[in-house]
Amino acid sequence: MRKVHHMVLLKFKPGTPPSRIADLFAALGRLKQTLPGIVHYSGGPYASPEGMNQGFSHGFLMTFTGAPARDAYLTHERHEAVKQEFLPLVENVVAFDFEE
Repeated sequence: MRKVHHMVLLKFKPGTPPSRIADLFAALGRLKQTLPGIVHYSGGPYASPEGMNQGFSHGFLMTFTGAPARDAYLTHERHEAVKQEFLPLVENVVAFDFEE
C-alpha cells in the first residue's frame, strides 16, 4: 500500500488570535495520537523567503499508512469536531493529497 501525504494550507481571517492558531495545531497533533493510520504530523507558519504563499500563513502535513486510513480520518468524528471548531477562523484553505 502506498502512503498518502495530506497537505493543507491555511489563510486565517484577519484578527485571528495567535493563541487560537496554536490551539488548532495542538488539536491536530492530538489526532495523530488517537486516530489509527497517521504516521506523521507536522505543521506551522510559513517560513520561506520566496514569498510564494499567496497569503496562506500556515500549513500542515499528515502522512497516512494509505488511502483507507486517510479516508477514515476525513470522516472521523474527532476530525469533524476540529473542523467545526476552527473553520470559522479560516478565510481560505487548500488541501492537496498525493501518494508515495
